[in-house]
This record gives sequence, C-alpha cells and structure tokens, in this order.
Amino acid sequence: MKPTLYTLIAVFTPIFAEGAEPLTITLTSAQQNIHVDAWQIQGADITPTHPNWSITKQTLHGGKQEGVDIITINNGKLSFSVIPTRGMGILNARMDDIYLGWQSPVKEVVHPKFIHLEDRGGLGWLEGFNEWLVRCGLESNGHPGTDSFINNVGDEATMDLTLHGKIANIPASEVEVVIDRVAPYRIHVRGRVDERMFYGPKLELWSEVSTTPDSASLRISDTITNRGDDPQEFQILYHANYGPPLLEQGASFLAPIDRVIPFNDHAAKSLSAYAHFEGPTPGFTEQVYCITTLAGRDGRTTIGLVNRAKNKGIAMTYQVEQLPYLTLWKNTNSKGEGYVTGLEPGTNFPNNRRVERKFNRVPKLQAGESHHATIDFTLLKGVDAIQRLAESINQIQRQQKPKIQAQPEDKQ
Repeated sequence: MKPTLYTLIAVFTPIFAEGAEPLTITLTSAQQNIHVDAWQIQGADITPTHPNWSITKQTLHGGKQEGVDIITINNGKLSFSVIPTRGMGILNARMDDIYLGWQSPVKEVVHPKFIHLEDRGGLGWLEGFNEWLVRCGLESNGHPGTDSFINNVGDEATMDLTLHGKIANIPASEVEVVIDRVAPYRIHVRGRVDERMFYGPKLELWSEVSTTPDSASLRISDTITNRGDDPQEFQILYHANYGPPLLEQGASFLAPIDRVIPFNDHAAKSLSAYAHFEGPTPGFTEQVYCITTLAGRDGRTTIGLVNRAKNKGIAMTYQVEQLPYLTLWKNTNSKGEGYVTGLEPGTNFPNNRRVERKFNRVPKLQAGESHHATIDFTLLKGVDAIQRLAESINQIQRQQKPKIQAQPEDKQ
C-alpha cells in the first residue's frame, strides 16, 4: 500500500530519547514503490531541546513544474529547498535578508521530462537552469561538442556531448530524511541518483544535504561510485550561483589563489578585474576564469563572495584534493537576462571533455571505486564576519603571490 501523509505520521511519530538511533523517513523509493506527495515534521516532536526546526515536503503542480518534488528544511535560522526531481539540486537558501540564488529567466522549477538536452546545439540544459546549486556531470560536464568513445562493437566512435551532462535532469530514485537524536542533532536529506545505461556509464550518486538547528551553515556531502565492472571516466562540478543581494556593483570574489587563467580571449581582456563585479550591464558577454586555489595545512580551502558594503557574504569550504579546480563564471548581464555569478568547484574546468582529457583533468573510477566531495556553505552577516573570512583566506595565501596568466590555456 502506498503510504499517505497520515500513515507516515502514525508510523514515525517518535518518542524523544537522548542517544537514540537516528530517525529515518523514506519519502521516495523506486525499489519499494513509494512516493509521498506531502509530508512535514516539527523539531519539537523530535528534539525538544532544539524545537525550532521543521521539514516540509511538497509536490509542485502547473506548467513545466508539474510533478516536481521540493523538500524545504528550516533549521530555525536558515532555510533551503532541495529538489530531488532535479538531481538533488538546491533551489535557494535564505537567512534573514541574505538570499542565496538568482533571478533566472527560467521561472518554474522545470521537470526533467520537459528538458531536451540536445536543443540549440547541445544547450538545452539551460531550459531548466535556475537553481542556486546545481551539479554538472557525471559522465561529463562542460561545453557541448563531440568526443570519442568505444561503442558496443568495440570500435572508436564519436558522441555529441551536451552542456554540463545529465545528472541535474535525473530524478532521485531513493530519497530519505535522517535526523540525528544526539547533539548537534544534524538534519540530513539523502538521495540516490543513477546515471546508468547498457553499454555506457553505471555511475551512482549518493547526495546528502545537511544542517544543524539554529546554524548559519549547510553541508553537501556526495559520493560518486562506479557500479560497473569496467573503469569509468567521470566529472563533477558544483555550479553555485549568486545574484543580489551578494552580487552587485562593487561586490568581490575572495579566494587563496594559486593560479588564474582566462577561459578565452574575451575573458583575458578583463583579467585585471576578474575578482570584482559590475552592476547589471545590458549586452554583457559572460567571462570565465579557470582557477586553482591554495590549501591550508588541513588540505582545505575557503572561497567567498561579499557585497559592496562588506557586511553580507557566503563562504564555501572544501578539500582541494577532492575538488582541485575552480571556475569563476561572471554573467553580469541585465536583470531580465539573468544577473548572476557562479563559484564552481569541480574535478575539472568547463571545457569539453576531450579538451579536459588532454590536460589530465578527467578522473577515472575503477570498478566499485568511489569519489567523495564535501562542501560547507556558511552565510555571513556583519562586518566582523566578513573580516574573519578575509583573514582566514589570507592565512592560507600567506606570502605566496598568485600567478596570473595573460592568455587562455590553449595558447600557453
């Protein structure tokens, strides 16, 4: 029997006990033939000492968003919405007057069934592009174009790769909420997204988005596993997109820089201002910068975006070994065309896969092998918080001077 909201409440209404096992609620399971359209839970019922959080699950209706699942977590201070239907992306996040996300020309949360990746020369991915955080991968990401592969009869053939791959347009097959009942009472939304085909990749993504009550942070922890018996190339890039209020005239990008390379000749013309942003500029053509960052003694790096007044910002912290390449995407076009910048850690830069392979930036997983990546996002409010971000980045940078390359990589 397919469970309803009421049967789930009856089954999962817990008795609080310090030290108890985590509470697990299944919302979607292809294996068990389960899909819960609507559901909610309150912190007061689970963690009475931290009662202010809540989780709400809903299914969207109308237009191209028909059938899209949204799970919204409010930890009492910070709220964010996960989209299991769109590869476990995150639509937006908000804390007081700080908003993470952007105003895309795409207004609905588009169901993957309406996306045609091959449209406009492989740019169809953009028909659904409006999330704050969207994953690009897994078999490939980056610019559309051709690449070679070995086909089902063992011959070398060519394939047309579309922009940023498929994973953002694959619904999660398994979705569950896990709530820890020991301090700090971390709240998790976990989902499994499969990118599989016969005579093709057999890649599995387990994504976990989590937070703790009354905190200003959320965490993404992903595991990508090759479930095939043969070695498999993979790529992952975390396309984190920011508009106002963080992005504005005079906003700044902060990072401990090892090297900066302009993506093309157009980006090279503005290389001296790569870390600074203009206001909405009609007719602006995107500028992309390929960056490698320095790491602290713990192997982690921190990057950020701060507004002009330096009293609002975002910090992103992760292991450089897990995500060694960073893309800075500047698209300060007019508001109606999508005023946005992207801070995008990944396993590669966003060239077509055949180009990235030439530079040894296409990793490979052996049979059963996994790749792990974790990013911590912290929303920052107040001049002191921004100052602490700058100081932490300066500690990693130390005395090392950034290497700024004047020309694109293919012209070095």
